[in-house]
Amino acid sequence: MTHSEQRLWLIQQLLNEEPDLRGYRIPETESGQKDFLRALMNIWTPRELSPEFLRVQDAYLAEENRLAGITELSGLRPIPSDSRIYLWQGDMTTLKVDAIVNPANSALLGCFRPLHNCADNIIHSKAGLALRWRCNCIMQAQGHEEPTGRAKITPGYNLPCRYVIHTVGPIVEGELTEEHERLLASCYRSCLELADQNGLESIAFCCISTGVFMFPNQRAAEIAVETVRAYYAETGSPIKTVFNVFKDVDREIYGKLLHA
Repeated sequence: MTHSEQRLWLIQQLLNEEPDLRGYRIPETESGQKDFLRALMNIWTPRELSPEFLRVQDAYLAEENRLAGITELSGLRPIPSDSRIYLWQGDMTTLKVDAIVNPANSALLGCFRPLHNCADNIIHSKAGLALRWRCNCIMQAQGHEEPTGRAKITPGYNLPCRYVIHTVGPIVEGELTEEHERLLASCYRSCLELADQNGLESIAFCCISTGVFMFPNQRAAEIAVETVRAYYAETGSPIKTVFNVFKDVDREIYGKLLHA
């Protein structure tokens, strides 16, 4: 199959799985088809996937991710004060590191809102449906929602990273409390501990709990930097940490905190 044929085949397979969706008309444009496929992936109910579906999906997503570009950690420069710490602005799903951190919700299955622009949605969309299925298996075995401040690790599937570490950050509704701050620090520490336990050499953090989870950006960044530095001081871990920011405001905040 050509790349476009793969896309159309995947769309048709996902439509066929859901009787209520079979009447939907497939867009004619490439961009419309890409959005439609992503939307179908976003609402997909976890189930075992056929080897044929995985083969076509993986070939398609591998090419999509290649076209988006891949950022090598070796091409980034650490901050002057610590060769283990990096500050980088860009799309975390293009980073070729051992693990990226997904700011998940408590269901840990990814974002089900079609085309939502949150990191959870984008990570699952680019990794492929095997990631949601793996998360579903983890949650079924666990038997309850993921607690805030903990972390789980899965393969990265079609992402450039080897693994995805999923953590649920605190949601700030109203005034910021010490418990919110404790839980956010726990997210960073849990991810670092899990990365070290699995022998990983590098990890990239996004700005956990900011945005729709409403944690103030400045305080969130302070906690992130404080927690990583405290972890290094306590453990002597050699793991490389990338503070990945997307917005200019976060680039400015982290730049000042890290003197980068």
